[in-house]
Amino acid sequence: MRLGRAAAVATAAALTTTACLGPTGGARVEQADASGDGTLRIGLILDNTGPQNFLNAPQLAAAKLAVKEINAAGGHKGKPVELLPTTISGDTAAQAKALAAAKADVVIGPTDSSRAPAAIDVLANARIAMISPANSASGLSGYESKGYYFRTSAADIAQAPVLVKLAKDSGAATIAVVYEEGSYGKDVSNAVAAAAKQSGLGTVAVTAFAPGHAQQAAAAAKAAAPDAVVLVARAGAQGAIAELNNAGVAGKKLILSDGAVNQYGSGLGSSALDGTRGILPGTFASAHFQGELVSVDPQLQDMTFAAETYDAVNLAAVAAAAAQDDAGASIAAGLIAVSGGKVQTSGSGPTGDAAVCKNYQECLDLLRAGKRPDYDGESGRIGFDAHGDVSSANYVVYTYGADNMSTMSGSETAGSSGS
Repeated sequence: MRLGRAAAVATAAALTTTACLGPTGGARVEQADASGDGTLRIGLILDNTGPQNFLNAPQLAAAKLAVKEINAAGGHKGKPVELLPTTISGDTAAQAKALAAAKADVVIGPTDSSRAPAAIDVLANARIAMISPANSASGLSGYESKGYYFRTSAADIAQAPVLVKLAKDSGAATIAVVYEEGSYGKDVSNAVAAAAKQSGLGTVAVTAFAPGHAQQAAAAAKAAAPDAVVLVARAGAQGAIAELNNAGVAGKKLILSDGAVNQYGSGLGSSALDGTRGILPGTFASAHFQGELVSVDPQLQDMTFAAETYDAVNLAAVAAAAAQDDAGASIAAGLIAVSGGKVQTSGSGPTGDAAVCKNYQECLDLLRAGKRPDYDGESGRIGFDAHGDVSSANYVVYTYGADNMSTMSGSETAGSSGS
C-alpha cells in the first residue's frame, strides 16, 4: 500500500460553506419505480493527473475485476454488465455528462473530494447513482445530492477516536494537538479533542500552523507538557515533524493523522520518528485480492482504493439485483439495505432476514433464498447511513523505525462520525 494516499483526497473549503447541511434520505430511502432498460451500465470517473495518476490503475483494475466476477455469476438479469469506456481528466463535470450520455446507471468515483460536487450536481440531476471509493471530506456528508451520492470511504473525522486510542494505548493521560490550517486540519483536530474528552484524556493544547511555519505551534505543544502529541497535517507535515523534533517532541510521543503518514527516511533527522505511530484509512489488501487484481492488470504496482472500488461496483450490482431493475433511482433506493445499513427506508431494497455475503455470487444466492444480503466486502463492513456514508471505518496502523520508515503494525476500526 503506497503511503501518502491522503494527498489525493483534498478537502475543498467550499464544501463547508456552500453545501446544504444535513440533507438525508432522498433517493436513498424513497420507493423507486422500475425504469431501467435491462442493461446495467457502470461508469468510472478517473480524475487523477500529474503525481497522483498512479491512483487510476488500481481503481480501474478493481472495477474490471468486479464486473468480470458479476458477469461470471450471470450478470444482471441474465445480461452482461457493461463497464463503460474510461477517460482521465480533472474535469469531473465533463466526465459525468459523458457517462450520463452513455446511459450509465451508476458511476464510481471521483477520487478527489474537491472534485466531487461538480460530478454530484450532474449525476443527481440525471438520476444516476454515484459511489466514490475515496472521498473523505467531512462536508460531503451534507452536500445536496437528492440522495444519489454514496461513498465507501469514511470521512476524515472518523480517524479521531483511533488517534486518541493510540495515545491512550501508550499510557498517555494528556494530549496536545498540532494541526495544519485548513478545513482538514480544523475538522480532524476538533474531532480529536472531542474524542479525547469522551475517552477521558485531557487535551492540554490545540495549536494551528501554516505550512512551513510550525515552530511556534511546536513550541506551544512542548510547553503544555502533554504525554503525547497528535499531528494533523498534510502538505506541511514534514516541516511540522522537524519543528516538533527540534522542540523535543519525537519518537513514541508523536502520533500522525492519515495525511501526515509517509515514508520520510533521510528527509528527517536520525530517529526523529523512531516509535512514532500513524494511520491510513482502509484495510490491507489480502494476498488473494492482490493476486486477482494483478491478473486483471499485470503492471499493477499499487492497491490504493482498489478494495473500496471493488466494493462500490458489487454493491451497485447487488442493489440492482435486489430491485430487479438497473435504473439509478432503483440502485440508490436499495444501497442502504444491501450494505447492511440500519436506516428505515421505503425504497425497493429486499426486506427478508439479513445475512452477510462477501461477493456478488453469494449475495445473489441469498436473494434467491428470500434473504436480504448484507454485503461486507474487501474494504470491510459498509452499512450506509442516511447520508450515504459508511457506518464504520477501518484503519491500518503503521509504526516507524529509527530510519524514519514505517511498516504495518496493526489495524483499528471506528464509527464514521468521529466519536
